[in-house]
Amino acid sequence: MFERFTPEARATVVRAQTEARDLRSERIGTEHLLLALLRQGTPTAAVLGRHGLSPETVTAAVTGLTDDLDADALGTLGIDLDAVRERVESAFGPGALDDRPSGRRRGGHIPFSPRAKKVLELSLRETIAMRQRTITDGHIALSLIREGQGLAMRVVADRGIDGRQLAGEIRVALLS
Repeated sequence: MFERFTPEARATVVRAQTEARDLRSERIGTEHLLLALLRQGTPTAAVLGRHGLSPETVTAAVTGLTDDLDADALGTLGIDLDAVRERVESAFGPGALDDRPSGRRRGGHIPFSPRAKKVLELSLRETIAMRQRTITDGHIALSLIREGQGLAMRVVADRGIDGRQLAGEIRVALLS
């Protein structure tokens, strides 16, 4: 399948790994694919940008959402994350938990999440549905929208962006 990817689509996949590493993620998720798409100088990135999506706004949203998810998960176990942070900082100083190192080797391969893999598979279906031969970054964006359940689409929905309208604009850009 990857032989059908354009250089921009391949760059998106490679950049997603960098985005995951920068955000200290254990897996490449849909949010990392979205961030990688936004860093491309392509018509797809322009469409996303017109809807108020930028690397900065998406990174801030993703960071906020993942922090909330971590706190919620710990809360279900009866662990108050704020209380833990307070105790650690009182013992080791302010910011002791910030910029924590990852358990992975620097520069090592980061696997794709099942949802991100599904998005890449759907990009081929989007390409076929549009009767095109190569998979572009636009097809990856369309497959993010089509999959619809990842953190990337949560960020899009939280910004009040209509997925169908966004997909329509991306399709127009792909056909131009």
